[in-house]
Amino acid sequence: MKLSFRKLAALLGGLSLTACAAARSEPVSAPAAVAPSGPALWKVADADTTIYLFGTVHALPSDVEWYRGAVAEALAAAQVLVTEIPSGELTTPAVQRAFLAKAMLPAGQSLRDLLSAGQRATYEAALTKAGLPLAAFDKVEPWFAAITLGALPLLKGGYSKEAGVESAIESRAGAKPRAALETIDSQLRLFDEMPMAVQTAYLVGVAEQLDSVVPSMNGMVAAWARGDAEGLARLLNEELDDPALAERLLYARNRDWARWVARRLAEPGTVFVAVGAGHLAGANSVQDYLTRSGATVVRIQ
Repeated sequence: MKLSFRKLAALLGGLSLTACAAARSEPVSAPAAVAPSGPALWKVADADTTIYLFGTVHALPSDVEWYRGAVAEALAAAQVLVTEIPSGELTTPAVQRAFLAKAMLPAGQSLRDLLSAGQRATYEAALTKAGLPLAAFDKVEPWFAAITLGALPLLKGGYSKEAGVESAIESRAGAKPRAALETIDSQLRLFDEMPMAVQTAYLVGVAEQLDSVVPSMNGMVAAWARGDAEGLARLLNEELDDPALAERLLYARNRDWARWVARRLAEPGTVFVAVGAGHLAGANSVQDYLTRSGATVVRIQ
């Protein structure tokens, strides 16, 4: 089983960078600006309802330009903005406390004691490379250490949540009503309830791939920005080869969201749905499940 930081970052709505929001430094190697044809956008509609489906990247470099054309027109036309989790709640003190509470190991336990000798050596080498003390994450669960360690290269490489797609959409949506497909607590449980063996494997995988985090994310962003949904699916899905984990993180949530979209078609109006791009790419995507249920999904960009 492989699960890199960029895979999890593409699937979870912003939590993946929240853990290390205080760890920002000046960009050192931000990727060059791209001139995309435009990120992919889909539409599901009936006689009196239009629902746009847009795949997001939760963190971006500040020089990636993408907000134009059909995407901008769709958001302007929408009466409601729907995101994975409620907007603005990630930075509240209550959510930060909940995040940290779920991350803590039971008293007396140490993260490094959960690792085999080989895993520990790999993990400690990554900490040293990142300039962190070996005991930096001893009191927290492996998932928290993994997302924090994996996010550091992105933050140092010029990526930020503030430049991410959700932040841009939120700022442009103005006073439009908001809705969410999941709760922050449900996304936290996706991390916290992973079996410990999966968490440690994820942590070691991040440690092993630390040098490739930024180049890999650059490739994913380039595919997203030019609207290459199939290329994006290949980049994402090549790193999620555990069927149970794929079902938990991706397919079950896609089915739930497809059912939400199908139900929302019963209400008139125009809705803009923005979710992680991995959910709108490849087999068993949200669009795939909608099509299986009889809905017609049309790509408009």
